[in-house]
Amino acid sequence: MLAAARSRDCGKLARFAPAPNHGRERTAPVTNAPMRIVTLNVNGLRAAERKGFSRWLVRAEPWDIVCLQEIKCSEIDVPRTLRAPRKSTATFHPAERKGYSGVAVYSKRPHRVATGFGHPEFDIEGRYLEAHFDALTVISVYLPSGSSGPHRQASKFRFLAAFLPHLRTLREAGREIVLCGDWNIAHQPIDLRNWRSNQKNSGFLPEERSWLTQVFDELGFVDVFRKLDARPDQYTWWSNRGQAWAKNVGWRIDYQIATPGIAAAARSAAIYKNRRFSDHAPLVIDYDYEL
Repeated sequence: MLAAARSRDCGKLARFAPAPNHGRERTAPVTNAPMRIVTLNVNGLRAAERKGFSRWLVRAEPWDIVCLQEIKCSEIDVPRTLRAPRKSTATFHPAERKGYSGVAVYSKRPHRVATGFGHPEFDIEGRYLEAHFDALTVISVYLPSGSSGPHRQASKFRFLAAFLPHLRTLREAGREIVLCGDWNIAHQPIDLRNWRSNQKNSGFLPEERSWLTQVFDELGFVDVFRKLDARPDQYTWWSNRGQAWAKNVGWRIDYQIATPGIAAAARSAAIYKNRRFSDHAPLVIDYDYEL
């Protein structure tokens, strides 16, 4: 599942312009950071392309690595413009079930890959893809949602139980790691607008939040965005119901979660809202790290 080509020089870093309607996000400055990582749940790669996603990737963002989740298509069905944007190395890990889940990674330089984390129930769903660059590993991961019913919440809990030991193994490997993706969990009340009314809903259940606390406090991973930006009202997902987007009634459930070394190299972060490609927004973080 690998299509590889070397990328062109990414040139100067572009500025982020503030989005209309919300008015709270700051403009990320131009930096000298040599590595930019983008993560986005596209909610269907073909649907995102109809909204201009490939044009944004090619023209707007001088990225080094892009992690995608919920691509919802096999590699053969990936739109031509998204097979290797900017002549990148592209790796796709679709689910066996057609039109469901799936993750992908684009990078400006070739990488070694590994798919799945050794759990058959979830590996066939296309939820986990590792890209290795020398001492750095970047992972695109898509955790299950439990919002569609008790059976899906039970599946989510099984995933969390299986994934925590894998995260511990990653942490003990001695590599710098950035886990990018839709984790389907808002960690703290600051991470969603209506936290009081969502305490019994999937994505903000006490058990889910406690699990994520273990990832940070016991395993030592770092929530890179929150390290850089402690402000409220910073969200990456909005319901399609009502006027959630227009009113910025959202959840922050998309993360770049990193080992302390690479997390310390993070210099700027932004949630891109100028254009919408999905019900999620791209999370973009710049690191002082030579890829």
